[in-house]
Amino acid sequence: MTRALFIIDVQNDFTEGGALGVDGGAAVAAGVSALLAEHPLAYKYVFASRDWHDIGNDNGGHFARDSAPDFVSTWPVHCVAGTAGAEYHPALTTDVVTFHIRKGQGKPAFSIFEGTTEAGQTVTALLSEHGVTDVDIVGLATDYCVRASTLDALEHGQRVRVLTDLVAGVAAESTATALAEMAHAGAMFAASDTVG
Repeated sequence: MTRALFIIDVQNDFTEGGALGVDGGAAVAAGVSALLAEHPLAYKYVFASRDWHDIGNDNGGHFARDSAPDFVSTWPVHCVAGTAGAEYHPALTTDVVTFHIRKGQGKPAFSIFEGTTEAGQTVTALLSEHGVTDVDIVGLATDYCVRASTLDALEHGQRVRVLTDLVAGVAAESTATALAEMAHAGAMFAASDTVG
């Protein structure tokens, strides 16, 4: 068994005070760092994704530039490449990240599987190349990018565990729906203190 950790979109724009800030986002950043510090051998590989949207365009209709966002298919401008909002939250330790994944360059993207490394490597290829069979998932937001990444990981044959104390959602109802959907698809749930 080779286990990897997926850290989903723990970025300034998705934490408190950001363009699409989620309550509890900063606590998730600190909690993930604590997990990695306390269990340095738990994960052979650590993948961290970031929205990395283009500047100067609507990113395939993802940004609501000329109308109010509907928060379904259009969103406020966020996580623009090279801006402070796109950077990892300062409480997140990134020195142990094996693969930095950028997604949403010129198009909408929710799942980590829609992104690539700076060298163009896909998550699917990296998982296969390194023999990863099991993935733990943490990050933001439970009801959007964590959900999409979890469902895609299951679709790609991974055994998936969501660490429920290290995710935070946009809204209670949509978070509950997302968790139910992930469970139905085969995801397991655990607290971070079970990692060892």
